[in-house]
Amino acid sequence: MFSLGSSHSYYLYTEPTDMRKSFDSLSGLVRSQMDKDPFSGSVYVFINKQRNRIKLLHWEGGGFTLYYKRLEKGQFELPDQRPGKHAQVNWSDLILIVEGIRLKSVRRSVRFSFKK
Repeated sequence: MFSLGSSHSYYLYTEPTDMRKSFDSLSGLVRSQMDKDPFSGSVYVFINKQRNRIKLLHWEGGGFTLYYKRLEKGQFELPDQRPGKHAQVNWSDLILIVEGIRLKSVRRSVRFSFKK
């Protein structure tokens, strides 16, 4: 319960989102605009036009969980936009976005990983 991590897939909806939307209307956006299944276990990320509010929608354990953060100062930085209504982001980039770290200024060291 209430668990997110690197094992999940994350999809950022690239259009500004009305933050009055809740479980049903956000899951409708996932289906109609992102062409994804909201019940898949993936996490769907929504940011408002002012980029000071973020919501994460996640299906887990028989129900939706909605995470919501409002910044009192500053904005969430979005990754470079690709054509389309959504972009896949990884866990580490999502953490950087939520923590207010500029994605363009991050330099990552090389790490070993098994090829899948």
